[in-house]
Amino acid sequence: MAELNNIHSVTEMPEGDDAKCSFHHRMFLEPQEKKSSLKALVVKQAKKTCSCTPDKVKDHVLGFFPVLQWLPKYKLREYLLGDIMSGVIVGVLLVPQSIAYSILAGVEPIYGLYTSFFASIIYFIFGTSLHISVGIFGVICLMVGQVVDREIQRAGYELEPAALSILSAAAAPGNSTISPLNQTSQELLCDKSCYAIRVGATMTFIAGVYQVAMGFFQVGFLSVYLSDSLLSGFVTGASFTILTSQVKYLLGLDIPRSSGIGSLITTWINIFRNIHKTNICDLITSFLCFLVLIPTKELNEHFKSRLKAPIPVELVVVVAATLASHYGKLRETYGSSIAEHIPTGFLPPHPPDWNLIPNVALDAVPIAIIGFAITVSLSEMFAKKHGYSVKANQEMYAIGFCNIIPSFFHCFTTSAALAKTLVKESTGCRTQVSGVVTSLVILLVLLVIAPLFYSLQKCVLAVITIVNLRGALRKFKDLPKMWHLSRVDTVIWMVTMAASSLISTEIGLLVGVCFSMLCVIFRTQRPEAPLLGWVAESETYESLSAYKNLQTKPGIVVFRFEAPLYYINKECFKSTLYKQTGVNPVWVKAAKKKAAKTVLKEKKSGGNQTDISMDFASEPLGFHTIVIDCCAVQFLDTAGIRTLKEVCKDYREIDIQVLLAQCNPSVRSSLIRGEFFKEGEDHLLFHSVHQAVAFALGVKGH
Repeated sequence: MAELNNIHSVTEMPEGDDAKCSFHHRMFLEPQEKKSSLKALVVKQAKKTCSCTPDKVKDHVLGFFPVLQWLPKYKLREYLLGDIMSGVIVGVLLVPQSIAYSILAGVEPIYGLYTSFFASIIYFIFGTSLHISVGIFGVICLMVGQVVDREIQRAGYELEPAALSILSAAAAPGNSTISPLNQTSQELLCDKSCYAIRVGATMTFIAGVYQVAMGFFQVGFLSVYLSDSLLSGFVTGASFTILTSQVKYLLGLDIPRSSGIGSLITTWINIFRNIHKTNICDLITSFLCFLVLIPTKELNEHFKSRLKAPIPVELVVVVAATLASHYGKLRETYGSSIAEHIPTGFLPPHPPDWNLIPNVALDAVPIAIIGFAITVSLSEMFAKKHGYSVKANQEMYAIGFCNIIPSFFHCFTTSAALAKTLVKESTGCRTQVSGVVTSLVILLVLLVIAPLFYSLQKCVLAVITIVNLRGALRKFKDLPKMWHLSRVDTVIWMVTMAASSLISTEIGLLVGVCFSMLCVIFRTQRPEAPLLGWVAESETYESLSAYKNLQTKPGIVVFRFEAPLYYINKECFKSTLYKQTGVNPVWVKAAKKKAAKTVLKEKKSGGNQTDISMDFASEPLGFHTIVIDCCAVQFLDTAGIRTLKEVCKDYREIDIQVLLAQCNPSVRSSLIRGEFFKEGEDHLLFHSVHQAVAFALGVKGH
C-alpha cells in the first residue's frame, strides 16, 4: 500500500481576528505508484531505441534531415520571390564581409568565401530554422584568429626572412636530416598562409565534432548556462578586441598581432609605439570609408520599413576602393597594404592535420559552445516570432556539420550571425532556399569575380569589420534600462564584458559563466524572507514589508522563505527566522534554565527574589504558532531537513508549534524520507497558509 500524505484541510474559514475554526477534517493524498526499477527503465529505453520499424526509420530520417519535411511543402508562387530577393541581398553583403573577416581569422580572403559558401548549403540540409543566416561571425573569427596566430608563431613562421630562408633550404631534398624549429622539414614546405588555414580547418573540425557529440548526447540544455546578459556582455567585450585588432590596418602599421592574456592592452601599446609610422594613404582611405559607410548604414536602419532592400553600401565601397587603388597605384606609390591575389575556383579537399589536434583541442571548446549558443538563441528567437518550433539538439547537429564538412574544404568555424539574419528576414526570406541563393551568389564570385579584388586595400576591409560592430557597442546605451530591470544581470554583463576585453575572450567567457552561477548561489544564500499578513476578505497572505493594510492573526506568525533550503543557506534560514519572529528558542531555553537555577538558589538561601524569577521564566512570548510558507522552497537536501527538524524541536520545547504550508510534492517526499513526521507528533502539512492559520486559531480556541 502506498504511503499516505496526511494533510489538514479546513471547511469553514475565519472571517476576522476573533473568529474560530469550527470544524477540521484530514485530507489524504495517495502518492502515484513509483515507476519501474532503474533496470526495467533502462531495458525499456534500450528496446525503444534499438527497435526498428518503417515508421521509426522515417521519423529518424525526417528528423535528421529537416529539409525533407518542409521542402515538399514549399509554396513556389508564395515563397520563391522573397527567398530569391533575400538570398541575393545577403549574398551581396556577405562578399565583402567574408573577405574582411578572413583577415580577422588570420587567413587569406578566399577562405572566407569558401566558408560562407559551404555553411549556407549545409545548414539548408540539416537546420531546423527557416530564417537564420549561418556563416562567418566576428567573435568566432576573432577566437579562430588568435589560435591561428599562436600556432604560426609556434611553428616558426614569424621568424625573420633570413632565418626562414635557412630553414626552407634545410627542408630541401638532401637535407631531410635537419629539422627546423618546432616543425619537421616536410611541414615547412607549406607556407604561412597554407599553415594558417590548416590550423583553422583543424580547429573547425574539432569544434564541429564537439557540437555533434553534444547533439548526440542531447546536452542542448547547456545553453541555459549562457544567459542573454552573459552572451551580450561577451560579444561586446570581444568587439573591443576585434576593433583593437583592426586599428593597425586603419593606420597602415606593420605590427605583430598580440594574443593571450591582456592582448588588448598590449596591442594598444604597440600601436602608440609605432604611430609615427602611420601610412597617410591608408589613414585617409579609412576616414573616407567611415564617412560613407556609417551614415549609409544609419539610413538603412532608419528607413528599413520603407526600403524594400538595404543599400549594399559595403559592396559599393569595396568596388570603388578597388578601382581607386588599382588606377591610383596606391601600393606602388604609397606602400598601402592590399588583399593581393584571390584565386578562382576551389582548392582540392584536404583532411585536417591530425598532428595539430592536441594543440587546438582545448581552444575548440569555447568556440563550439559559443557557436552553438548563438545559433540556438537566434533560431528560437525567430521561430517564436514566426510561429514554428526548432529542435536544440538538431541545431547542434546542423552547426556541427556546418563545421565538420567544410573543414575538409579549407574553411574556418561558422555560426549564426544576428545582423545578417535580420537582413535576411526583413527582405522577404520564407525558407532556407534563400541560403542556397546566397551560396550561388558567392559561387559566382568564387568562379569569376574574386581576382578583381587584387588591389583592394586591407584598411577598407578593416573599416567594414569595425562598422559592423556598431550593434554590439550600442549595448552601452541600453545599460540604464538594463540596470532598471535587473541589477544582477547588469553586473553580469559588465563583468563578462570587462573580462572578455581586458583578459582574453576564452577566459572572459569562463569568468562570465562562473560569475553568473555565483550570482545565483548568492541569491539563494541570502534570499528574501518576509513575515506575511492577511489580505482582508480573502485567503491570501502577502509580505508585510511590501504591502500596506495587511492584518495579522493574534498569536500567529507567518514566515516565508523564498529559496530552496539546503546546506548553503540553512544558517541564514535559522537566523532570519529568529530575527523576524523576535524569538530565538535557544536563548529562551537558556534564559529559562538560568531562571530555574536562580529559583533554586533563592529557595536554598531563603531570599525574596523567587517570585520575580518565576515571573521571568513564565513570561509570554507573544505568539504560540509559527506558520512557515514553503511555496518558494523548491527542494530540500539533508541539511535542510535537519534544519527544519531542529527548528521545530527547539520551538516545541518553548511551547510554540511550527506548521508547514504549501509544500510541493518534492518537499513533502523529502520530509517523509527524512523521517520529519514521527508518530504522535503534531507536525502537520497544509495546502495553504490560510488553512494553517485557521487550524492554529481553532486549536487554541477549543
